[in-house]
Amino acid sequence: MKKFKMFIDIEKEERWLNEQLQKGYRCTNISGLGFYTFERSDKGYVMRLDYQDSLSKERFKEYKEIYEDFGWNYIDGPWLSRIRYWQKEDDHQNEIFSDRQSKRHYYKRLKNYSFSFGMLFLAYSLMLYKDSGFYHDGLWNMEGSLFWKAFIFETPFVLLKLTPAFLVVLFGSSFYKAYRKYSMFKEE
Repeated sequence: MKKFKMFIDIEKEERWLNEQLQKGYRCTNISGLGFYTFERSDKGYVMRLDYQDSLSKERFKEYKEIYEDFGWNYIDGPWLSRIRYWQKEDDHQNEIFSDRQSKRHYYKRLKNYSFSFGMLFLAYSLMLYKDSGFYHDGLWNMEGSLFWKAFIFETPFVLLKLTPAFLVVLFGSSFYKAYRKYSMFKEE
């Protein structure tokens, strides 16, 4: 079974994947375009996601071996996303972050992830919107049905042009949520 789903919030993605596991579908592959491949399974599985900054091949091998020693299976995800997908049979020891410090570092990485992408889309938005209107200049000089036809025709292009600004808001929200959770795990 294949499903298409896009996520900005890693925690929402993890919840959705675990819902699929509870329905009896084990994840086998995740593509960079939002396609998830599942297969039917009689066993109960749990899935955890981790965001890691760029890892060298050697560090990634060590990182992977640590998780595999605890029974986690790595599922290949999108190459550039840096989100790591871990799945294993449910044995009630299903957390990959065992203490406050590791959770704090996780939320710090998530915070940086959201901030980086938010700033990227903000810069793109500023370049895109500089010295340009949303609608074609001649649109406002048209009258009657010609105006409405041109207005309706151009509206999807305007919405497409607003996508980067919308993504800035989504990544900003994700940053704020990660920042709040990061703050909760501060050293006392």
